[in-house]
Amino acid sequence: MHISIILVNYNSDEYTIDCLDSLLKINAPGFRHSIIVVDNASTVPMVLPRRHRVPTIELIRSESNLGFTGGNNMGIHFAVEKFNSDYVLLLNNDTAVHPDFLKELLVHAEKYPKAGLIISKIYFTKGREFHLNSYKKDQLGKVFWYAGGSIDWDNLVAYHRGVDEVDRGQFDTQLECDFATGCSVMIKREVLEKVGTLDKNYFLYMEDVDYSVRVKKAGYEIHFVPKSIVWHKNAGSTGGSGSPLQEYYQTRNTMLFTFKHGGVKQIITVLRLMFGFLIDGNSRHRLAVYHLLTGRYGKQSII
Repeated sequence: MHISIILVNYNSDEYTIDCLDSLLKINAPGFRHSIIVVDNASTVPMVLPRRHRVPTIELIRSESNLGFTGGNNMGIHFAVEKFNSDYVLLLNNDTAVHPDFLKELLVHAEKYPKAGLIISKIYFTKGREFHLNSYKKDQLGKVFWYAGGSIDWDNLVAYHRGVDEVDRGQFDTQLECDFATGCSVMIKREVLEKVGTLDKNYFLYMEDVDYSVRVKKAGYEIHFVPKSIVWHKNAGSTGGSGSPLQEYYQTRNTMLFTFKHGGVKQIITVLRLMFGFLIDGNSRHRLAVYHLLTGRYGKQSII
């Protein structure tokens, strides 16, 4: 049994190094694993610290910025071709993991053959909560960033269950989800062979929701595993939540996702939304609509 963990790094070496430090402490009983760092055309090519130059860590580089989609796809192909991995796990580089996080995902995956995507419970990194002053000191580090994902098709919103709530076990009985976040998701090899990899048209944001819908259409389930724990700094390498970069890609890709997977009702809703953006939206909204209508997908220069 072999599992490849894939991190995509873009001008965020400090986050990646911290993530690797936590990954070096994971428990891996009964299976082999490798960590693949994809340096996604960082301005200064990443160099691993000496402590990370170990057989379990591979550093590969793309000479062009392929985005979250392309960077992960590059890592996936490397994992399959070099290691013949049974599973690949996509992990944001601005995370830290519990030592048992990978073991718990694998135990669950082996128990539930229909689970094609298996996802972790994700907290905000301690001190990085959105509403930091709203929590008691002993609650920090136990505030949900993600406890499963749901899709509200009527309002064209994919949202995280439990976000900003303190974990009191309220989601520990949840199992199936509408979508898996790309922040920490393990993918079975057979899913990759049947469904393929991430859609590069998204470049950044909503690619995980798109992939989840494709996986479910292929007959697989998406499972949330609360015993697998990850902490997330949240958009650490893209300027933070609400940044112009995030706003543009979220807007364009939500519309792209709807045209790709929505029904008549959803497409009518998104057409109304597009009209509203053109009339009253900001420059990023209008540019997102223009690029969608002219077929300019993937990476775009918007700042």
